[in-house]
Parts: sequence; C-alpha cells; structure tokens
Amino acid sequence: MEHSGAEATGVQELKSELARANMAQARLSERNTKLAELLKATRDKLQLLQQQLEELAEPPSTYGILLEWHSRAGTAEVFTANRRMRLRVSPQVEGAQLIPGVQVRLGEASQVVEVCGFVHTGELATLVEDLGDRRVLVADHNGEEHVVALAGPLGTDGTRRPRAGDTLLVDLRAGFCFEVIPKTEVAKLALEEIPDVTYQHIGGLDAQIEQIQDAVELPFSHPELYREYSLRPPKGVLLYGPPGCGKTLIAKAVAHSLSQRIGGSGASYFINVKGPELLNKFVGETERRIRLIFERARELAEEGRPVIVFFDEMESIFRTRGSGVSSDMETTVVPQLLAELDGVESLSNVIVVGATNREELIDPAILRPGRLDVKIRVERPDQAAARDILSKHLDQSIPVDGAYADDLPGLIEQVAAYLFADNPFVRLRFDDGRCQVLHYRDFASGAMLANIVDRAKKSAIKDQIRGSSSGISFEHLRDAVDAENRENEDLPNTANPEQWGRLLTKGMTRGRRIIAVDVLAGKDPCYGQ
Repeated sequence: MEHSGAEATGVQELKSELARANMAQARLSERNTKLAELLKATRDKLQLLQQQLEELAEPPSTYGILLEWHSRAGTAEVFTANRRMRLRVSPQVEGAQLIPGVQVRLGEASQVVEVCGFVHTGELATLVEDLGDRRVLVADHNGEEHVVALAGPLGTDGTRRPRAGDTLLVDLRAGFCFEVIPKTEVAKLALEEIPDVTYQHIGGLDAQIEQIQDAVELPFSHPELYREYSLRPPKGVLLYGPPGCGKTLIAKAVAHSLSQRIGGSGASYFINVKGPELLNKFVGETERRIRLIFERARELAEEGRPVIVFFDEMESIFRTRGSGVSSDMETTVVPQLLAELDGVESLSNVIVVGATNREELIDPAILRPGRLDVKIRVERPDQAAARDILSKHLDQSIPVDGAYADDLPGLIEQVAAYLFADNPFVRLRFDDGRCQVLHYRDFASGAMLANIVDRAKKSAIKDQIRGSSSGISFEHLRDAVDAENRENEDLPNTANPEQWGRLLTKGMTRGRRIIAVDVLAGKDPCYGQ
C-alpha cells in the first residue's frame, strides 16, 4: 500500500512538471512568433528604405504635353523640351487617360509612364475666331495670331465651348488651350443684379416715372398688344438732366418693377455698366469689353427674361466723334455701341438705358430714333417735389422732437418752405443785356435733400448724447439747410459762364447765352448793377 501511494505521488509530480514545461514552451513559442514578425517588419522597412534610396538615385523626370495617342502601336506624340517626339507608352498607363492636351511624365528611357492631368498655369490669349474641328484662332498680348487646338476638357461633357472674346489659358509652343479664364475686370464692369429700389423710394418724379413705365414696362407686361398693333418696343432710353436728381434711381426701380411684374424675384436682369472703367489704353480693348457686355445681355435674354443694360455717365465714353475734345478714341468706341444697339433689334428682351448730365456731349448717332428712342429729362425738384423727397427720408420711424413730434407733415412743409424761400445765390448776365438772379432753391436736387436730412440726423444724435434733444427738430433741419448752402457758396465757377446753362432748369436761359456770373451770397441782389 505504501508503495502504491509513492507511485501516485510521483506521477502527480511528473504531471505538474509536464504542465510547467508546456507553459514555458508556449511562452517561448509566442516570443519566437513576435520576434519573427519584428524581423519581417524590419526586413520590409529595410527594403522600403533601400527602394527609396534607389529612387533618389534615379535621374529627374521630364514632362511634356500629349499631342496624339496611337492606341494600336502603343505610341504617343509628345511635345517636350521644345520639340515633337514619338514615344512609347508604358503598359501600366490606361489608354482612356491619354487625352490630347494632357500633361504626361516621361521615364528614364523617354517613355510615357504617368498621366498628370491638365496644365493650370501659363500664358493668356484672346479667342478671335472658332475655326471648327476643335481648332480656334487666338491672339496673344502682342496681337500676334496663332491657331491652337482645344484640350480635352474644353467644349466637352456639357461644358460651354469657348467663343470669340474669351480669355484662354494657352501653351502656344505646344499648340493647345486648356481653360477659359474669366476676366475679373469685365465682372466688375458689368454687375448683374436685381436692385431693391422701388418707385416708392423715389420722390418728386411722378411724371418721369410714368414716361419710363410707358416706354419700358408696357412692352414686357403686354407683349400681345404690341404684336397686335405691330409696334416695336423701344431699344433704348436716355435719362438726362442735372446731377443728383434721381436718374440712376429710376433705372434701378425699372429693373425691380419688371422683376415683380413678370414673375417675382429673379425674373429680370440689371447689368450696371461702369462707363469710365470701360476705357483702356490698349487699342480695341474698350470695344472688346462693350462687345462682351452685350453678348452677356443676349445670353440672358435668350432665357426669356427682360434684360436692362444701364450705362451711367454715358457721355464719358460715347462723346461726339471728331470733336477733338479728347484723344478721339470715340471714332471706334461709338461705332461699336451703334453696332450693338442695331444688333439688339432682333431681341425683344433687351433694352439699353443711359444716364447723363451732359447730353450735349453724346454722339448724335446714338440719340437718333431707332437707337435711344425715348429721351426723358429729369428736372430739379420744385417745392412740392421737395416735400415728397423729404417724406421719403423723414418717415414715422425717425424720432422727432419738439412741437412736430405728432405732426411730421407739418415739419416737412416748414423745412421745404425754408429751403425754397428767397435767398439770392448768383446773378447771371446774358448777351441781350438782361440779368437773372438765381436763388439757392434753383440748385436743389434729390441728393442735396437727402444730405440735408443726414446732416440733421447727425446733429440730433449728438444732441441726444448730450441729453439736450430726443429727436430731429426743425432747428436741426434748418441748420442743415444753412450748412449745405454755405458749402455751395465756394463752388460757382465764374470763369466759365457757359457751363452754367446745363446746371439750370430747362427754360431758364430761354435760348440766351450767359456771358458773366456774379456771386451774390450774402449780398444785395442789385449789387454791382
């Protein structure tokens, strides 16, 4: 029995030793596996470093422009290093990526090994004519003309094909154009917008608003009646008159009104052309910009929406030809506008609106019927119109102090009466020996009235900060009128009396010529007679 017990104890010890040995073997096996993985990772890293070292030792790559791809032969025509070469194409390069005009990378053996996309930088040229068959005629900055091909992305996959006047990114040596580059100055010159100015924002010009509504809005709102009477809508409207009287506001209000009448917001376009910025010292550049503006107007009109092309300060670029007043660049700029105006004839959705305070300087060919058909004079406001304008700037939302807090119309009436009271400013002497005294009221304008209200608001704010006022009072407005008049006292130009005729209300000169101007501010009207 004792012998059997000893044997059992020995067997148990052997089993324990065996279990410990198995555990130690498992740990060693796991460690060996980790070491093997570490060795493999180290070997891979060494191989990668070796590969990178070998790549650094390779010669630099050469790039070129793909001209043509011969799929059957596995070769390509490539322009590289200022020469045309026929090279082999690596089998690893997909044939679908080999589009004419794409940039490719060449290997050590001068084979095409990679497609790198299209060029994004380079020279600029202007498209002169589309020759068809994906070829175009372009002119560089020196005026030299070149025939180049359209690269893959141009005019494909639904993109717009370049047209005359577009600025293109080109590689003239390779003979490809890659992209249409928008000219930022044209975007600044022609601002497409729908102004938020309405007729309710304009005061004292009811007759002029009615005229332009009849000329511009009726053809768009009742086209069937115009067709029934075989009446063509006018192609252009000229708004002329003294500065600051609302010509630009009327043009913006027309665009807004058309948008509301014909289908809500976004239904019309207002292209505001900044006239003086059209001028460019390079021959033909001003004409090109005018052409681009009208091309854009035609594109928008094709959508069936009315388009208003507004030229502010029109006399700055469309002066009478051959006058010798300037460099006579009008000899080419004016004919360009005339050609565009005649071209608008086939489009029923485009109308040109011009604004000027020097209508006598505009070329007569532009003003003849058939081009700018309707001419509307915007006069200086009289006392009733001044009340209407002041009411646009002084409404119930503006704090009013004093006795007029509950009588805003009475305040406006008193300010208008003060502004239009007798207050001699200058005396004009005519060639017939007679003279005429002009008062400050004769030089009032909508811009002047708006500035008077702004002055009064500023004074009211300062007084409210000091605690001496709680709103605009008559005293604030009266002081603003006096301040505005004082600032204008130094403005009369007595050395050039002939210029005064265009500052006055129509009919004041009655065909007489002004030969002298006497400043009467603060003097007796009969002083010096």
